[in-house]
Amino acid sequence: MAYLLDSNVFIQAKNLHYSFDFCPAFWEWIDAGNSKGSVFSIERVRDELLAGDDELSVWADARGAEFFLPPDDAMVPSLGILSNWTRNAPYEPAAVSTFLQIADYYLVAHAHAHQFTVVTHEVAADSFKKIKIPNACIGLKVKCMSPYEMLRSEKARFVLGVHK
Repeated sequence: MAYLLDSNVFIQAKNLHYSFDFCPAFWEWIDAGNSKGSVFSIERVRDELLAGDDELSVWADARGAEFFLPPDDAMVPSLGILSNWTRNAPYEPAAVSTFLQIADYYLVAHAHAHQFTVVTHEVAADSFKKIKIPNACIGLKVKCMSPYEMLRSEKARFVLGVHK
């Protein structure tokens, strides 16, 4: 399975559970997954991370298009399908307008076009004031999961020392 990670996965990892200073194994796992062709994000997420001007922005800056995938021609139909879905769903016009301008729109469209699983901390919501990534994934039948579900699915292990 191949994954596309939302910006909140990186931001919450850095700020909470997998900070660079005490859990470098998480970041090494991300890089190893990318090397194996299973863990990615998109260029627009990279742009969001670079705006942080912190150690996460330094980490993101060190990874190029092989990690943060650029938009491509295969996405064009998916962008249209997702745009139509947002306009036909019962969201407020401001929610649709905002969604179509942010990284979330491109993340879901890229996942749809290339059969990736989206990984995010967001959860589906019944609100019509904001389009959540999981709601858009449901609308386009794109698989979506939390980072913890991804780590369990991939049997990630962050252990100290040698275990027998």
